[in-house]
Amino acid sequence: MVFGRSIRARMTIATVVVFGAVVLLGILAISLTYPVRARAELVQQADDASRHLAMTITQHRFSGPIPPRKGVYLFQVVNSAGHVLATSTGLAGRPPITRAWPRGGDLRVQTRVCPGRCMVVVGMGNPASAYGSVVAYAALREPFLLSSPFLPLVLSAFGVALVALTGWGAWYGVGRVLAPVERIRSGLAHISAQDLSRRIDVPDTQDEVAELAATVNATLERLEDAVARHRRFVSDASHELRTPITGLLVRLEAGLADPHEGEWRAAIKDAERLADIVHDLLLMARLDAGVQPEQERIELGKLVEEEVARQSCRLPLTMDVEPGLFVRGNRLRLARLLTNLLSNADRYGDSRVWISVRGWADQAVVEVLDDGPGIPAEMRDRVFERFTRLDHTRSRDTGGTGLGLPIARDIAKAHGGTLEIGDGPGARMILRLPQSLPAPDATRL
Repeated sequence: MVFGRSIRARMTIATVVVFGAVVLLGILAISLTYPVRARAELVQQADDASRHLAMTITQHRFSGPIPPRKGVYLFQVVNSAGHVLATSTGLAGRPPITRAWPRGGDLRVQTRVCPGRCMVVVGMGNPASAYGSVVAYAALREPFLLSSPFLPLVLSAFGVALVALTGWGAWYGVGRVLAPVERIRSGLAHISAQDLSRRIDVPDTQDEVAELAATVNATLERLEDAVARHRRFVSDASHELRTPITGLLVRLEAGLADPHEGEWRAAIKDAERLADIVHDLLLMARLDAGVQPEQERIELGKLVEEEVARQSCRLPLTMDVEPGLFVRGNRLRLARLLTNLLSNADRYGDSRVWISVRGWADQAVVEVLDDGPGIPAEMRDRVFERFTRLDHTRSRDTGGTGLGLPIARDIAKAHGGTLEIGDGPGARMILRLPQSLPAPDATRL
């Protein structure tokens, strides 16, 4: 598989890019906000300490070093001449830590001193202290992370390691997720059209991958069944075509040798049978392709009466037609459906055929019944398979092609209906089609 088209690679790259962008923004935010917030806290802490020192020297002088206060250890009291009048132990013997002096009537001064390790210095002026006019300074050394590039470097290294770890986790995790899919793909790659009996192993994880494997197996079962039916259909079709073609050739050869009218008529019958089979095959091909011909609103009872009148039936036929039942469909195909049902009943009936048309709820129901040997219950689905004949009907003198009932059922399905076999002393075909309601404008007329 091309790396650029790999789901695993694309997911890993997308994860690294997105997570890397988030980490980069986080590093920038920390690098920019931490110094500001840290220095602000130092300034606040030094400001409190300097204010307290300025108030303290109002009453008395320090006889020794200035004691620490709340984590602040560096103090100085400096006069306007720059003389250190009092100091903490950490700054003993040191010159003033800053020359910054309050200006413009403001008693407070703030600065940053970097003689080595930087310090935040806050001074509070007291013109009436025990030392006279002085400034009380409080200083805090900045943490190492504030005075060096160590923090951005550490954050960058940590970010790179974190992104790399995330990328590896994405690569590994997606690989684990896709491993069952790869096994399914590999299994499908070994299945060929010559051997569709193999199946994919379904994991017992009961997740989406297991459902995918089960769906693949179900699809393979349907495909295997379809291929088997196709092969059977091709075999049966070739056999069905071979018989009339062979008979036609024999008749024609006999006619050439001894031209009798009977031989020519028999040849014509073989040609007609061959034409019927080819016509049925073409119709089934159109039905399989889902070709939808033009449809119209048809009165079903009248169509049945027309088809009965057109048929030259062998057996007498009894009709019971309910008028006013309309369906929507193609007239030629529905007529073909009814012709197939009537022909089947007339071919296998013994003495009589019955046909009825009636409404049932929102359906129009057509029943065709004969008094022949009937169809066993266990064979009622098989008769709708192509080129299928029951044992007692396999003789060719019936003239059937074995496609009449399959074509009839396919036409019924194409019209949103059903065709099935019911119980009866003979063969009972039940056709159900959805009724077509009149248009709203027509109901007002």
